[in-house]
Amino acid sequence: MASSAPSVVPPAPADPNALAPAVWPEGARRDEHGRLVVGGVDAEALAARFGTPLYVLDERVVRERAARFRTALDEAARSIGSEATVYYAGKAFLSAAIVRWVGEEGLSVDVCSGGELAIALAAGADPARIGFHGNNKSVAEIERAVAAGVGAIIIDSEIEIERVAHAAAAAGRVQRVRLRVNSGVHASTHEFLATAHEDQKFGVPLSRAVEFGTRIRAHASLDFLGLHCHIGSQIFDSAGFAESAERLLAVHAELARLAPLPELNLGGGFGIAYTEADDPAPIERIAAGIARSVEAACRVHDVPVPKLAFEPGRSIVGPAGITLYTVGTIKPVPTDDGWRHYVSVDGGMSDNARTALYGAAYTVRIASRASDAPAALVRVAGKHCESGDIVVDADWLPHDVAPGDLVAVAATGAYCWSLASNYNHQPRPAVVAVRDGEARVIVRGETEADLLARDAGIAAPGVGAAGPETSDQATATGGTTA
Repeated sequence: MASSAPSVVPPAPADPNALAPAVWPEGARRDEHGRLVVGGVDAEALAARFGTPLYVLDERVVRERAARFRTALDEAARSIGSEATVYYAGKAFLSAAIVRWVGEEGLSVDVCSGGELAIALAAGADPARIGFHGNNKSVAEIERAVAAGVGAIIIDSEIEIERVAHAAAAAGRVQRVRLRVNSGVHASTHEFLATAHEDQKFGVPLSRAVEFGTRIRAHASLDFLGLHCHIGSQIFDSAGFAESAERLLAVHAELARLAPLPELNLGGGFGIAYTEADDPAPIERIAAGIARSVEAACRVHDVPVPKLAFEPGRSIVGPAGITLYTVGTIKPVPTDDGWRHYVSVDGGMSDNARTALYGAAYTVRIASRASDAPAALVRVAGKHCESGDIVVDADWLPHDVAPGDLVAVAATGAYCWSLASNYNHQPRPAVVAVRDGEARVIVRGETEADLLARDAGIAAPGVGAAGPETSDQATATGGTTA
């Protein structure tokens, strides 16, 4: 698996120890010994207690960002006579602790699988404040969501209309639903592309939304809330949202003239800074721009401004996270422009697949000390048997980076743990929450014993030779606990 994007080398920093405030968790700093401190806990202490690789999440930053996004989006909606519901998109990173944190800060929760639904419910989320996504929800998952009283199921295809209606009727319930449509707008960073059609697995064509909305309304077991759209990821401004809202509201108006349609869900995709080159607009500015666009489109189409809904995920949890690694091998490699140092660490694509999958860019710093050495161009590589096993494609570290150093990669709170795997039988790391100088495990790390316990061909202690009949061993858990 190779990186999908060419290497972009950032300019050499004046100080390779510096922590860019936009990239690192708010309040991250170096102590008097040069060690990285996040949430009041220094990185060396975390590594000594919990080992590496280690995901670290600043609870206070997650909570503050959740509250900030909820406030900004709701205030923008209120400025045009509406209100906003903000769902945390659980696919970014979901655990019981996260469900509780975002719930306490006023957010609802968005899930897209039976497993995510199970976590949200087990963590105590109010089912009425859960949205259930997915392009291929099984009948069993739909039935479970209906039985649990999930607040909204997002219908993603024509066939799901009948599936959800049947499940709701069989349960004697009226299930609230949204219809996911493709607006033809594709957005990323500050650019967007508007087309007539979309060729993707999610949603239904905008041209058929009125037809499908009418079919939804024909079922007594369904309550049609409105349209839903998601236009992309890592969006830095409101332009793409504005274009998509205009297209959606034209169809919303047709449906609203037939019967009341209370909501419009514009999805998520708000971007964050992974490197100093990234410059997302503040959410307050983006929210205000979206609100102005919605108000203008409603005026054009002569419909009341609907209630709005949004689904941020990465933008809530991404900036709050870092990943700690221990350096192993250092390998200078000649390049056309000089030398690049390959800094190999004890994790890799099993704990952060985004660089290999998407060519994602990240920022790395030595976490266990500061250094006066000049900056050296580095590529942080993992320990897996893949040439594409790269964590940080290009950044700068002090030239004296050495085996045994602790390094930290910033902005790993989203889509790292959630995409983690056991490739090469690497146990997945623990997730540790830090706040006010305290640290605690919120997701246990795996051990080699966990990996062995799931293999039915390996004898478990006190059980004998494992086989298909001893599959209960697959439920074994382990890892570091606080």
